[in-house]
Amino acid sequence: MIPNPPSLLGESPAFLSALAHVSRVAPLERPVLVIGERGTGKELIAARLHYLSQRWDRPFVKVNCAALPESLLDSELFGHEAGAFTGATRRQIGRIEQADGGTLFLDEIATASPAVQEKLLRAVEYGEIERVGGRTATVDVRVVGATNADLPALAADGRFRADLLDRLAFDVVTLPPLRARPDDIPPLAEHFALGMVRELERPLFHGFTAAALDRLRGHDWPGNVRELRNAVERSVAAADPDEPLDHIILDPFDSPWRPAAMPTARALAASVPDQPASEQPAPDGPSAPDGNILDRVREFEAALLREALERHRFNQRQTADALGLGYHQLRGMLKKHGLIPSPQDFQPKLTRNSAS
Repeated sequence: MIPNPPSLLGESPAFLSALAHVSRVAPLERPVLVIGERGTGKELIAARLHYLSQRWDRPFVKVNCAALPESLLDSELFGHEAGAFTGATRRQIGRIEQADGGTLFLDEIATASPAVQEKLLRAVEYGEIERVGGRTATVDVRVVGATNADLPALAADGRFRADLLDRLAFDVVTLPPLRARPDDIPPLAEHFALGMVRELERPLFHGFTAAALDRLRGHDWPGNVRELRNAVERSVAAADPDEPLDHIILDPFDSPWRPAAMPTARALAASVPDQPASEQPAPDGPSAPDGNILDRVREFEAALLREALERHRFNQRQTADALGLGYHQLRGMLKKHGLIPSPQDFQPKLTRNSAS
């Protein structure tokens, strides 16, 4: 019996058109690209493509290309032979071989390195992969890639292989953002609310007030359906279970005690009055305090990074591209300035009472 494809809720014309597109392309034995903003459900669409295809009873294997550095992604995708590198004590079958006969879903495919893209091209075009260490294998895999990046622009700029894009873009499914389907917001919100009520083991959900629905409809939802789900679930958890839901918590960071934001590079620049070059004060000589210039350079660099992150809605890939940095180079700079949490920030802290 063919399993049901993942359920996707919505009745707006833009959303139904995307689902119809998926139904048309799913039976075809060709690669597909799924394009959409973060939180639009690209992975659910990829799964639907798989379960509506002739490969429905074969493996559906998922790989997030952005979650692994290049060296690990290569081994993870293509596998490796024993002794291929330090620590490779036995042969490992890669994700592509695991998906043999089925579908391989490559999320964030725009982040794959040029070396990985070259090997992917051969896998897509000829069905051949080469494990790290030199062994070649033949596979039958349908590739579904997903990204929120503009792949044609990346290819034109030399940051994504144009020939790989040609192979992957047999068909492209572009998902509408939530703001383009406002009529779907109330039923989606009710669906997420009912799920949270069941999780909390409450007897029933009293619905949304008119003010709450107006606030849901009026929000821009940059995080799309994922953001909507988080907002509704946290609001239900915080609400009186015996009353209709009236208060929607859109921003979990909203607090009168929220730390003040550091000034952005734009604000710093605006605070300096424009002066003709001839009237600008000469830089301080040897009397300037030691280390002062280094501190100011660090502050300015941190402000630039913070402004770029805000401008790109904290998407680190897009921020790195905009600044002309590599992804891992940006990550290193963010860690240097404390702009991303370190693993220690998530460790539980013992109080004196709890430790005794």
